[in-house]
Amino acid sequence: MQKIPFIAFVCGLVLLSGCASFQFGSPFNLTRFAANIEHGVSTQTEVQQWLGAPQSTGVVVNRQGERLQRWVYYYGKGRLGNMDQAQMKTLEVQFDANGVVQAYDWVGE
Repeated sequence: MQKIPFIAFVCGLVLLSGCASFQFGSPFNLTRFAANIEHGVSTQTEVQQWLGAPQSTGVVVNRQGERLQRWVYYYGKGRLGNMDQAQMKTLEVQFDANGVVQAYDWVGE
């Protein structure tokens, strides 16, 4: 008799998961970034003013052996039952030791 409530609970969760929405990261304005960024000129302070604090930071070593600081911004949202309509974007910005933009790339909107 105890199996029926458990099975009903699991079935309910499965049905609800089809309607569940998700969101990760923080929204950021990619259009503002693209309009203002200048390779070799823009600084960490400016990028943070435009986008806020990065969700993740790290280090990357380029082909010349130079260590660059990496800032990563990401955001996504959608519904679990309808991933075709999900929206996701990622931006990575790399800075030299002086905090000046050396590289950037994005995927998404």
